[in-house]
Amino acid sequence: MALVPPLEEIFYDPTFSLIAILSAFAIGLLQGIILGRAIMVRFPRLQNNVKKVSISLFVLFFINAILSVPRFASPEKIDFSSISQATSTGEVASLIFLILGINTGFLAVLAISVTVMTLVLLKLTHIRGTSKIFVFSFSLLILLFTGLSRFTDLTPSTFEVFLYFLYQLGLTIGILAGTVRKIKPKKQDLH
Repeated sequence: MALVPPLEEIFYDPTFSLIAILSAFAIGLLQGIILGRAIMVRFPRLQNNVKKVSISLFVLFFINAILSVPRFASPEKIDFSSISQATSTGEVASLIFLILGINTGFLAVLAISVTVMTLVLLKLTHIRGTSKIFVFSFSLLILLFTGLSRFTDLTPSTFEVFLYFLYQLGLTIGILAGTVRKIKPKKQDLH
């Protein structure tokens, strides 16, 4: 069953599919550009090495996209009954690792590290107004879908996984586009 069952039949409509595909990519792209520009504004010294920074961030976010799509496509399910039955410290630690998704090795930890880095950068950067609402809303929506797939019997459909991949790809390309150019400092008002 899809994560959003009411939309499952609508996904078969070619017009809606095209709109969903373009929207997922555009949202990721715009979110990446906003984050990239905010990083460059917040950390102006990075502009001295703009090519290295943009390529490094692109590689990190690309690895994150590659690693997070399979985890989104077939999430490890978390059963609430096993959480309430955990008694020993080892079982509790194992459950915490399972909930955080870091029980699957180095690659999972790398993907989570990139996600945490993104959240820290979002907190450190000075994104304001509509941009902040946009980035926060769609980040929260992705978190909600990921939570649904891990804590319920719902599993993303192939089309939903494809939309998630396009979102991640757009975010990665947006980070590159947002960090590839230097930002000119704002002119001071001399009154």
